[in-house]
Amino acid sequence: MLTDPPAWNQGHMKIAAIDLGSNSIHMVMVEASATGGFRVIGREKEMVRLGASTLARHHLSSTAMKRGLETLAKYKRLCETQGVDKIVAVATSAVREAGNGEDFLDRVGRTIGLWPKAVSGEEEARLIYQAALHSIHLEGRRALVIDIGGGSVELALGAGKRIDLLASEKLGVLRMAQAFGHSDPLSPKDEARLEEHVDRHVRHHASRVRELEYDVAVGTSGTILALATLALTAENGAPPETLHHVTLTAEALREVRRRLTGTNLRDRLKMPGMDQGRADIIVTGAVVLDTVLQRTGVKELVLCEWALREGLLLDYLQGHRRSVARAEAYPDVRRRSVVSLAERCAADDEHGPHVARLALELFEATRRLHGLGDEARSLLEYAALLHDIGHHISYPGHHKHTYYLIKNGGLRGFHPIEIEVLANVARYHRRGHPRRKHQGFGGLPSEARRTVRTLAALLRVADALDRSHRQVVRTLTVSGRGRSLLIRAQAGGDSELELWGVQRRAELMEMVFGLPVRVEVVPEEQRSTRRAKEA
Repeated sequence: MLTDPPAWNQGHMKIAAIDLGSNSIHMVMVEASATGGFRVIGREKEMVRLGASTLARHHLSSTAMKRGLETLAKYKRLCETQGVDKIVAVATSAVREAGNGEDFLDRVGRTIGLWPKAVSGEEEARLIYQAALHSIHLEGRRALVIDIGGGSVELALGAGKRIDLLASEKLGVLRMAQAFGHSDPLSPKDEARLEEHVDRHVRHHASRVRELEYDVAVGTSGTILALATLALTAENGAPPETLHHVTLTAEALREVRRRLTGTNLRDRLKMPGMDQGRADIIVTGAVVLDTVLQRTGVKELVLCEWALREGLLLDYLQGHRRSVARAEAYPDVRRRSVVSLAERCAADDEHGPHVARLALELFEATRRLHGLGDEARSLLEYAALLHDIGHHISYPGHHKHTYYLIKNGGLRGFHPIEIEVLANVARYHRRGHPRRKHQGFGGLPSEARRTVRTLAALLRVADALDRSHRQVVRTLTVSGRGRSLLIRAQAGGDSELELWGVQRRAELMEMVFGLPVRVEVVPEEQRSTRRAKEA
């Protein structure tokens, strides 16, 4: 019997991973599940060439940075339209080697709101190995993973989660093209110089690889996949539909090298299966790959379409299972964001939700008086869930700390005015009445100020009715007697703290509604006795 696939479009956290490579900037967007799996919902690639002239001069050019910023701004907009919850981004060779690389990343953060981190070559190799491990059927075999990027070549060797070798060398295709690709076609002299250079840098690692031994070699990255496409197109007469998990002989890739080194750029652009964006650097890539395969003794290469960005995703998922599980528990991005902030600030797991329930009961019971809609109701609930997070900083003045944390907590799915309303409602849950002279409140539109006063008035009473943080007040009712309001709360235990001061907390409600408000806390046994008498 067939079953429906998981409802990936509901209740799954959306994550984007961005790889700021020396040659290209890649992004993959996925919907992730708490089990560790994910479904790709979008891929983007721009050949930005941050490493153009950078790898030799160790300085990012203004042109390269401009291209990078424009691409990242576009990616950020795509993430926003897709409702992405989290963006993780890393920068590799070109940025980590540039003297102004840190300045560039800081500029990305300040202008776009993305904060990539530069990773080391060995960390890059680890993440790439992670991607291969989770996407290639290795059956417990020892795997050698090879990645040729724009600025560097990464090697990783291991079995399952155990990694025995991580290596990174500055042999990337863009770097080698700048250093050795001066002739077109590539002259035999430049080819020999390039091969000797690669050999000198991988010799030690190749010796270690042979010593450790491996059962299968996996090749990933744009350069390797582009070379494989050329080989398979020549073999089959048409480009392959997919490259993932396809096995290719080292001899077939060596033949591609022979073909490429004898052609100029114009002829390469006409070759079936040629990646047009790589035609100017693919020759050096072929020499680098063939040399690495020869030195490490690789006879066959299993192609892998997963690379650094997927490894980055897997790494994030393994370290943030709680965040992903939260996304499944709270499909709505606003509620998920509020719960996340509450958890980060170590909010009371029971007090906040209980106050929220009482506040919503008050909201519904007084709808005819305040006339606010469901959007305001939602803001009241969220303010109640967050009203005590200021304790995370300190108890004295915690209502003001709460305001700051909500304003700067990175809440998603809210309009800036909604965040200001939410922060102010939580701020006024404790003491002091909203006043125009107060920063934050005074700058709100008049209708928003009225909403803050009303919701804060309801939140104050709800919070007072759980002053002991023991949830003794089970439910409440609101009734009008003439020109006043009576709030009767039913308590299931000692309610002395709830009685103490609750009437004073009702002062703001009296001001908002223009009616006297009386609050009674009735023990459940007294309520039962009254019901018996009425019966």
